[in-house]
Amino acid sequence: MTASVTTFTALGLDPAFSPTLAALGITEPTPVQTQAIPILLGRRDLIATAPTGTGKTAAFLLPAMQRMIGNTPLRLTGPRVLVLTPTRELAQQVGKAAVDFGRALPRCRTVCITGGESYITQNKALAGSYDILVATPGRLMDQINSGRIVLSNLEVLVLDEADRMLDMGFADDVMAIAKKLPKERQTVCFTATLSEDVQRMSRQLQNDPQTIAVAKPAERLQIDQHVFYVDDIGHKRRLLDHWLADVGINQALVFTSTKIAAEELAASLEADGHSTVALHGDLPQKHRTRMMNAMRRGQARILVATDVAARGLDVPAITHVFNFDLPKFAEDYVHRIGRTGRAGASGTAISFVNRNDVQALQKIERFIGHKVTVSSVVGMEARFKPGTGRPASKPTGKPGSKFAGKPSFGKSAGAGKAGGSAERPWQSRKPARHTPHHATQSSGRSSRVG
Repeated sequence: MTASVTTFTALGLDPAFSPTLAALGITEPTPVQTQAIPILLGRRDLIATAPTGTGKTAAFLLPAMQRMIGNTPLRLTGPRVLVLTPTRELAQQVGKAAVDFGRALPRCRTVCITGGESYITQNKALAGSYDILVATPGRLMDQINSGRIVLSNLEVLVLDEADRMLDMGFADDVMAIAKKLPKERQTVCFTATLSEDVQRMSRQLQNDPQTIAVAKPAERLQIDQHVFYVDDIGHKRRLLDHWLADVGINQALVFTSTKIAAEELAASLEADGHSTVALHGDLPQKHRTRMMNAMRRGQARILVATDVAARGLDVPAITHVFNFDLPKFAEDYVHRIGRTGRAGASGTAISFVNRNDVQALQKIERFIGHKVTVSSVVGMEARFKPGTGRPASKPTGKPGSKFAGKPSFGKSAGAGKAGGSAERPWQSRKPARHTPHHATQSSGRSSRVG
């Protein structure tokens, strides 16, 4: 597709979409939309490698919805378009986008079903007529087995974040769902990474798919990355305290490896006076929605989460991401830190690395194609020095006196209350620094990621 294509109509979309897209602030197609929309309008199967934040949702929804313009068939049972997503949060975002885009059409109804929500409410929605169904695999299988969903009239199947879906163990459910679909259909696969598992699933589900790959645009690569070596969990917590005391941090996202660790760390931070919420897969959907709304409305400063929040989460005010625990998969590192530096803004990503994390860090660096800057804080340097070929930088800055004393859940016993004044520190703040004053860089420059 040539660079001269600058409008959705030029890509082949019906002009009926133009006023709605303009009202949503979408005026020019992104690279993934420019490449994918003509292919999908041609009703070809597609496998697209594209990270979050590239406009992929519109890339697969708009061509599917164009089928509903003009000579549409009589109202049939079940959906014409099915979008499968790995998480509830992503399903809700896709469902909302479908509702927004659907305003351009005289008749287009979307239903979203996920785990953690009332069956009664979902059953009522499924009892009516609808065109687009957005679902997580587990809940969809439950509803199919109960006889409430008929898929015989399906025209388009979309697998959004297919790699994540497989990582989360949904391969069997996806294949079982596919067996219930018409063989004559269009199958669309969007994935952040084109792993062997994704390719294997594509071979089973798709018919001679076209392939495109789209990277994040360069202007989005505004994430300063730092590694801080640590000796133990107490060291991690003292470094986290040190960072959270910085008024330059607006809102922060802290990743842990387990649900229990997320709950315990969130409770500990809350006890220290930080307005903190936790997000993980065991929380009821209403609770998860409440936690996310608290972040989006600025009622909470810190979100402690497991990887359930790594994809599909969008809180523009997050300036810092902390990998309290490194992710299990290298590609999840990119998705985690991509929660900051949104919409062209700058962001900072901090990873705590102990002696058991060295191999995981090396895998991450191979995946992103460069080494991450090693930084340290004066008086809080790790005794642990891995043989990575990168000398630890000379520490600068002054640690606060609150880091003295014995740790309790990894925090200093002498730590004072943070943000105890009437006005929370994140409600009146200075512009965030691109490079923190308490960090130094062994390379003399910050690492960037796409």
